[in-house]
Amino acid sequence: MHNHVPLRFRPKQRLGFNTRVSFTADAGPAQGLRDGIELFKHAERLGYQSGWAYQRHFDHYLSSPLPFFAAVGQHTKHITLGSAVIPMRYQDPILLAEAAGTTDLLIGGRLELAISTGANAAFDAVFGAVDTDARTEAKRRQARFLSAIAGDVLHTVVEPGQGAPQGAELRVTPHSPSLRARIRQGSASLSSAVQAAELGIGLITGTVQHDQAEGEAFGAYQARIIEAYRRTWRAIWATEPPPVAVAASILVGTTAELRAKYADYDLERRTQGIAASRPKGALAPPGQPVGAQISPVFQGAPEQVIEAVFNDPGLAAADEIVLFLPPAFGLAENLQLLADLAETVAPALGWSPALTN
Repeated sequence: MHNHVPLRFRPKQRLGFNTRVSFTADAGPAQGLRDGIELFKHAERLGYQSGWAYQRHFDHYLSSPLPFFAAVGQHTKHITLGSAVIPMRYQDPILLAEAAGTTDLLIGGRLELAISTGANAAFDAVFGAVDTDARTEAKRRQARFLSAIAGDVLHTVVEPGQGAPQGAELRVTPHSPSLRARIRQGSASLSSAVQAAELGIGLITGTVQHDQAEGEAFGAYQARIIEAYRRTWRAIWATEPPPVAVAASILVGTTAELRAKYADYDLERRTQGIAASRPKGALAPPGQPVGAQISPVFQGAPEQVIEAVFNDPGLAAADEIVLFLPPAFGLAENLQLLADLAETVAPALGWSPALTN
């Protein structure tokens, strides 16, 4: 372990990565999906314990993670496959529960869905308006989804029909009994983290946050989010909370050329915000959401990155670090990032690679 590990630093139990499974206008989506599968296969060989795919509708990114995970699961054996995140506002909770149960059984119980209650007003015209506000509707659908994957009775048939006899109790099938315990909330705020603990689901915090105190650094607020989650969980459930994952841009430059490249990405991220690093043909976001801030980029030589991770309160508080891969990077660039993080930095954070035999 590093010589200057802060006392409050938690050794990292797992190492993961988060990809948008991007594709360019030139190569097309089929190639992007094939590259995505290769990324997961390579990460597993490196000992990564988790791989996450971001869901984004109507753009040059993965829009439907579950069939993608079902495919990845046929090429891997150990690595967990997670969505980060699926906005519940745009999901039919029962259909999602059916697809999630099917996918989880196909891949041997390795699914870790992260869901959220956020929304994008631009999508309402496509998915349909609702009678209440988007967040309230998302929470309603989230509760219905969690009930469905838990195996709860969704409806008791009053009149026979469509192959269901009177009195039949309708539940989602196929049912994966342990899936409910592997659901997480993607949290960008204190209130969202508290809600996750109240629901008894896991937590992953990402690269965008809101509702922070004025002038509060990203890592400081992230640490508060994690602490609020753990405190609320202990108060309600009287047990230790599940391990918390944090997604972060950690770009280890093992050569001068790579360090310059990652410094350029850092500048782009600081100046363009969420519009930074888009694959060719992707839509340009209209601008940074009001009140939101994005996470810093931890880049430089291995020793510099190690020190930066140790000194960031959010990363220090996490149990699992998830490498956020720049959306415009290609397969070769992402493989380099995965290898360099796993080989030069992660062991100093207390991480050990998973056995892949």
